[in-house]
Amino acid sequence: MVIAVASGKGGTGKTTIATSFALSLALDRDIQLVDCDVEEPNAHLFLDPLVIEKTSKGFIPVPQIDQSKCNYCGKCSKVCAYNAIAVVGPKDGRKGSILVFEQLCHGCGACSFLCPRGAIKEVNREIGAVESGWSGPIQFIHGRLNIGEAMAPPLIRQVKENIDPSKTVIIDAPPGTSCPVVTSVEKSDFCILVTEPTPFGLNDLILAVEVLRKLKIPFGVVLNRSDLGNEDTEKYCVQENISILMRVPFDEKVAKSYSKGIPIVRALPEFKNHFKQLYEKIDNILTGKDR
Repeated sequence: MVIAVASGKGGTGKTTIATSFALSLALDRDIQLVDCDVEEPNAHLFLDPLVIEKTSKGFIPVPQIDQSKCNYCGKCSKVCAYNAIAVVGPKDGRKGSILVFEQLCHGCGACSFLCPRGAIKEVNREIGAVESGWSGPIQFIHGRLNIGEAMAPPLIRQVKENIDPSKTVIIDAPPGTSCPVVTSVEKSDFCILVTEPTPFGLNDLILAVEVLRKLKIPFGVVLNRSDLGNEDTEKYCVQENISILMRVPFDEKVAKSYSKGIPIVRALPEFKNHFKQLYEKIDNILTGKDR
């Protein structure tokens, strides 16, 4: 089973839930924790000790032009939806030129596939790294996007290539509802949306719910700091028939442990049972036992 942990906004406690969820389940099953927040990975900070065994480079395929074959027809420029290629045809005795803006390229391959003269091939451009290792019985994988890189999805896809479907996989997704989140959660069996009972939390929860409904991924809500804020978030969940799978009250011990990189279940061991029950609720939803 692949379970993604996401949130419409940052700061809701998504990584806190994902890491404690993994640590609680690791007692009974094979767990793989995949941190897809490649721009700011931090799940590893809660998995001490963590041993990184393998590091591989992350790439995105970008076009390389063979000028000797190119006739400057401009087809590549026309099919590129991201304006990553500019074609300047020959004029007044001057040679033509093709400019490739690698930072804008999404690596879709349309230009090389559709070039009528076969003048374009794809070459790999390094954008980051994928690291994997172990924290006790938990297999851990994350990506690190190079500073200055604009696009996370290509590296996220490479991170997800390491997913082992024979294990219980927990994906720590990036915050928000943009392309990196969609890339992280797509093809998951279930998604946990971590939110908080505040106006900002509710606003971004609504956006995240819309994304998951379009992706047709089953989901439920974990309400963090549940005894703060107002009741609007719970009312929304009731109105939209969204399951509140777990409530985590505001606790000074949790806040202090988080600031030290200590997971909830190590600061408050009684929470292990809560996270095991969370898994059971998800399993019941997917198997229809909750009906």
